[in-house]
Amino acid sequence: MDYGHSLEFGAFITPAAADPDVPVLLSQAAEASGLDLVTFQDHPYQPAFLDTWTLMSFVAARTDRIRIAPNVLNVPLRPPAVVARSAASLDLLSGGRFDLALGAGGFWDAIEAMGGGRLTPGQAVTALEEAIDVIRALWDTSERRGAFTDGEFHRVHGAKRGPSPAHRIPIWIGAYKPRMLALTGRKGDGWLPSLGYMKPGDLARGNAAIDAAAESAGRDPREIRRLLNVGQLAADPAEFADRLAQLALEDGIGTFILAGDDPRLLQAFGQEVAPAVRELVARERTARGTTQGEVRSAAALAARREGIAYDDVPGGLTAIEPGDFGYGDVRSTYMRGGSPGIVLQPDSPAQVAEAIAFARRHPGLPLAVRSGGHGISGRSTNDGGIVIDLRRLDAIEVLDEERRLVRIGPGARWMQVAAALGEHGWALTSGDYGGVGVGGLATAGGIGFLAREHGLTIDHLRAVEVVLADGSIVRADADTHRDLFWAVRGAGGNVGIVTAFEFEVDEVGAIGWAQLAFQVDDLPEFLKGYGRVVEESPRDLTAFLLAGGPRPGQPQVVQLYGVVDSDDPDTIIARLQPFAELAPLVQQSVQVASYAQVMANADLGPQHGVGEPHSRSGLIEHITPEFAETAARMLASGAVPFFQLRAVGGAVADVAEDATAYAHRSANFSVVALGSDAQRLDVQWQALAAHTAGMYLSFDSSERPERIAEAFPPATLERLRAVKAAYDPTCVFRDNFAIEPAESEAA
Repeated sequence: MDYGHSLEFGAFITPAAADPDVPVLLSQAAEASGLDLVTFQDHPYQPAFLDTWTLMSFVAARTDRIRIAPNVLNVPLRPPAVVARSAASLDLLSGGRFDLALGAGGFWDAIEAMGGGRLTPGQAVTALEEAIDVIRALWDTSERRGAFTDGEFHRVHGAKRGPSPAHRIPIWIGAYKPRMLALTGRKGDGWLPSLGYMKPGDLARGNAAIDAAAESAGRDPREIRRLLNVGQLAADPAEFADRLAQLALEDGIGTFILAGDDPRLLQAFGQEVAPAVRELVARERTARGTTQGEVRSAAALAARREGIAYDDVPGGLTAIEPGDFGYGDVRSTYMRGGSPGIVLQPDSPAQVAEAIAFARRHPGLPLAVRSGGHGISGRSTNDGGIVIDLRRLDAIEVLDEERRLVRIGPGARWMQVAAALGEHGWALTSGDYGGVGVGGLATAGGIGFLAREHGLTIDHLRAVEVVLADGSIVRADADTHRDLFWAVRGAGGNVGIVTAFEFEVDEVGAIGWAQLAFQVDDLPEFLKGYGRVVEESPRDLTAFLLAGGPRPGQPQVVQLYGVVDSDDPDTIIARLQPFAELAPLVQQSVQVASYAQVMANADLGPQHGVGEPHSRSGLIEHITPEFAETAARMLASGAVPFFQLRAVGGAVADVAEDATAYAHRSANFSVVALGSDAQRLDVQWQALAAHTAGMYLSFDSSERPERIAEAFPPATLERLRAVKAAYDPTCVFRDNFAIEPAESEAA
């Protein structure tokens, strides 16, 4: 029985403690010989052996490519919850090079001597199955709640999940007897016996038992890799290769692990035997017409969504499906839960074009484009549709040191950008959270901590590389594709996918970073005072306000946080002093820091948002008494736990309103309100909206048709519709503040 698995070759090295350098050197020799895998037996009760887990960690640090695994791990002396954490950690530290093989036990006298419990053969199988459940539960970080299993021998009650391994760690099982073989078929990713312990016909009988158990569990037997520990089956490499090829073709072995501590034997195995086996097996498989390669599991196939041609994904383009490892870490965004049918992760503009072409072949499905995934308004996930995830396009490079011209990929995060630019004494204004992706913010506007002095993020944009709806890749700047370049700066989600931004950044040294909290008894007066101080302050001050609803029996607290672009303490205090006169300070932190330090406020790990955010956004020129009173009533209603004012104005207003698709340049403030109940939020917002003129796209999650006219003045919208008609007439990009294309004559 040939399962068509790709062939792999490994080493089984004795973890001898007599000379601890030897197993490490042998592992390096195995890697140098081209082997795929190095494994070590695990006998914690054996004082002549190094501890296997410690040795594997050390070998991982001393090698670069070869994978590492126990052969097999002694589960009775290794608590499975700890194994899960250890395995995930070693996988992350080694760059995804750890595989896990488990054994049910044996040598019970020695296990008891080490403090382990003696089990009957049946109990040992049950305990191993429970251990597998615990390990996989803790690796599954797609669930927010703790892990619960209630086995007879192994159980966890609310254990926190994670960390998530770097790759889907396979679990191989060392098995010989019927119950262990059945367990392998039900739950194993691989079968790992030793040929020396087997009689003629045992491999065929073991495969049959595993296959039957797999099929009974609804699995494809080809999901289970067949591995085999072997000795030197022949002195002649050609004869050795013939015997292994026969085991591959007749008994389905896909991984051969050579037991031996002779570096010359390992070299011959990797450089002579392995290539010969691959050639023999490939030739015979071609003659037989055997399908080669790994198969997608039955569970993964069952998780596929209707209407998606999964098998038509272009080769080389990374695709993550609902049943795949890692799907739980890409399905949702920072604030929004999602269940997309497929997530595509291109690593070049050409692959972005392929992803768009794939989306065009599915016109009835939602299409989301994601850079960092923080977006509140951006539809960067969906239910059952396609997500083009740009995280792999994250390069940051300096193009011209003298001009301070940099090129940044859309998948980079602003925390990373700030750190890279900070090495040169530069900065680029970029919101207030370092986890936001470059692409979403840099196509919407970019209201950040340096806005009043240096303008919006888009005001520093000098050129973009864009993949259009038809798959063509173009450069747009002030001279080429001028209308496209105009539209990208404020409505970029409508006209294509930007795969590179070229910014001219600013020289920014140490700055004042302030975080202030006030006890506010008269909220309208405080809001008016904040607005007055901001507008009267020099442009080197940009301060944001954050407030929530009043809490019963407690004073209302309002926070201010922001930047003074100066490293002089006296100047920093002078800028902040007028705020201190508005209300009593209950907490304060003012320090001199770099912009990179200010933006280093994010966790760049996976995002597991749930539900749907409800937010509304507006732009206002001044905080009038009427606006302040209305805002205070809105907060008092309890419908808005998050209310933010961001200072704009200053340099933002220096740019002509028709220079970019982001209009409303005269606004001095952006206002944002978030609530848990969309209907209650809308009721409260209606009164506040009467005082706004325009909105900031990045902070409005509503899908009301009229929001498009609110975001763009009539002349701007008319021009955008013409650009849409020219570059995306069929509305491929329709799921993020979609603008209807103009009629063809108007275009």
